[in-house]
Amino acid sequence: MTSDGGLQCQWDTFLFFGVRRNALFCRSWLPVTGELKGILIIIHGLNEHSGRYGQFAKQLTSCNFGVYAMDWIGHGGSDGLHGYVPSLDHVVADTGAFLEKINSEHPGVRCFLFGHSTGGAVVLKAATCPRIEEMLEGIVLTSPALRVKPAHPIVGAVAPIFSLIVPRFQFKGANKRGIPVSRDPVALLAKYSDPLVYTGPIRVRTGHEILRISSYLMRNFKFVTVPFFVLHGTADKVTDPLASQDLYNEAASMFKDIKLYDGFLHDLLFEPEREEIGQDIISWMEKRLGYQF
Repeated sequence: MTSDGGLQCQWDTFLFFGVRRNALFCRSWLPVTGELKGILIIIHGLNEHSGRYGQFAKQLTSCNFGVYAMDWIGHGGSDGLHGYVPSLDHVVADTGAFLEKINSEHPGVRCFLFGHSTGGAVVLKAATCPRIEEMLEGIVLTSPALRVKPAHPIVGAVAPIFSLIVPRFQFKGANKRGIPVSRDPVALLAKYSDPLVYTGPIRVRTGHEILRISSYLMRNFKFVTVPFFVLHGTADKVTDPLASQDLYNEAASMFKDIKLYDGFLHDLLFEPEREEIGQDIISWMEKRLGYQF
């Protein structure tokens, strides 16, 4: 059990073996008392890890939501070379398998998937699978990586070739570390001094995989039917808020919402207004579950 600022929850860590039998480091936060309203499964963004979402998880447990989170391959405490993702389709498959595990452990409790940035792209692609969508009450996407462009046109041209020949090579020209992702200097310092956050140049295969999943999703917005809530800062310089608007406009989902935060940057849950954003997510899930206010 952990307590922080008066918020108590049961906190645990464990290993989950993905579809390719990689050991993936996972965390859980569960309310100490009361019946679970629902469960949110967190899929973090590129180069970060699940532990960064502890404060958000405690906000959720204080409202009687359970929270689970998984570090992708090559991230945080999971197997693999730091910052190297051989296939985002493997991450999509691991996300589906992890959801299935949590769903089976909590029969009758409705589940949501949450994805940030590239994790948002992973969650959206996973939710287009009918078997996965059937297990979901909805998905939440913050700053999803939906219209990603290479740092230079030549990068897009050579990435497929180089991703096969030298997949682990670090491409310094594509490093976006200098772009601010939060208006909170304390949050920025915490992120880039965290040893589990990968701060090196992006690896060629990883970059190619992001371009590939982004391209796939942009072509298939009209086939999205899962209920979703997409949140984006209008000043985001890492992912495109207009792509989130396109997703909202084009998706076939009957239950969909969007919120654009004027002047906010990429890491919405690490902005000074993080509590307000967290509450927006909680309110959307409660609305989806039919809670009356």
